[in-house]
Amino acid sequence: QLQASGGGLVQAGGSLTISCVASGRTFSTYNMAWFRQAPGKEREFVAAISWSGSSTNYADSVKGRFTISRDNAKNSVYLRMISLKPEDTAVYYCAARRGSWSSSVRHYDYWGQGTLVTVSS
Repeated sequence: QLQASGGGLVQAGGSLTISCVASGRTFSTYNMAWFRQAPGKEREFVAAISWSGSSTNYADSVKGRFTISRDNAKNSVYLRMISLKPEDTAVYYCAARRGSWSSSVRHYDYWGQGTLVTVSS
C-alpha cells in the first residue's frame, strides 16, 4: 500500500516536496515512480528511481526542476519540485513496480491515492 502526501497550493515559481510512504517489508526491491494527472488529461509519467536510488529518469517537462529521491530505511520516496508552473497543477501519484524502470502507466503494479498540487499564476 502506498500513501502520498504533501500536496497543496503554491504560487508559480515556488517549490514543494511531496512524499509517498509504502507499507510492507519489500519496498527496497521496487522501482518507484511519480505520475501526474491534470483535469481532463491522461495520467503522465513524471519521474522514476531505481530500487537502490542509483538511477533516476525524468520527463522532459520537469527535467532540471524536479528531483526524485528515496529513503529505503523509511520506506519512502520523495519528489522535490522547484520553479513550479501553473501547468504542473495535477494530482500526483506514486507507483511501484519490479523489474526495470518504465514510463508507462500500464507497467506499474501498485498505486497510491494521489496528492493534489495546485500552482497559481
